[in-house]
Amino acid sequence: MRSDWIVTGPNLAPDATEGVDGRVYEGPPGRAEAQAKAKELGEGHGIRRVSGGGSLTALPIIETQANDISAYIPTNVISITDGQIFLEPDLFYAGIRPAINVGLSVSRVGSSAQTKAIRSVARTLKLDMARYNELAAFAKFASDLDASSRRTLSRGEHLVELLKQPQYKPLGEPDQVYTVYAGTSGLLDELPLDQVAAFEAALLTHMAERFPDLGREITSTGALSEGSTKTMQDAVAAFRDSFIAGTADEA
Repeated sequence: MRSDWIVTGPNLAPDATEGVDGRVYEGPPGRAEAQAKAKELGEGHGIRRVSGGGSLTALPIIETQANDISAYIPTNVISITDGQIFLEPDLFYAGIRPAINVGLSVSRVGSSAQTKAIRSVARTLKLDMARYNELAAFAKFASDLDASSRRTLSRGEHLVELLKQPQYKPLGEPDQVYTVYAGTSGLLDELPLDQVAAFEAALLTHMAERFPDLGREITSTGALSEGSTKTMQDAVAAFRDSFIAGTADEA
């Protein structure tokens, strides 16, 4: 928990919430700064803690037995937390990393924790993944699927590939917006699965080089204006077409 500090002096009231220099020094680094300031001001000056702000965050990690999330301990911990991230071994060994089960992972905060830019492109993501997971289990035993089911499977398969993240390579918010939009808009549905990773890498390089203002707008405001949204949509679609044409020429 964070503590705030002030510099005290001979004429400072006992209930003062600001120091003799008019400042409040925040957190652990603030204590050292306040001590340095008191020393600078000379004899009769010291420091005092004025608050213990913030909150204590707990991150319980639970190992389930045979992926049973309904057992006694997981159920009780989940009931007192703000959600859970459920990691599944089968997904990990299938190459889906991080191995997050989208259907069983829950956030009580929901999309309110997302920026407007992310929310605008990801609003169908979880539903698409839920439909895919449900249909994928059924499709193993089905010899023939209708066109709608095939489209759902294709969308889900491409989203799975798109959401795979190499270790120690986090994406900035603009990159997340571009890639999630490419997946949820269906632009990748016809792309061979083994080319999704190459497409993503090439797309992010292209957007950073050709549309740096879009990235700066997302980073600084967390949102995209109507005009910038249209620019992004056109840019990603045009790059998809050129990428497909380029791979066709190579073949």
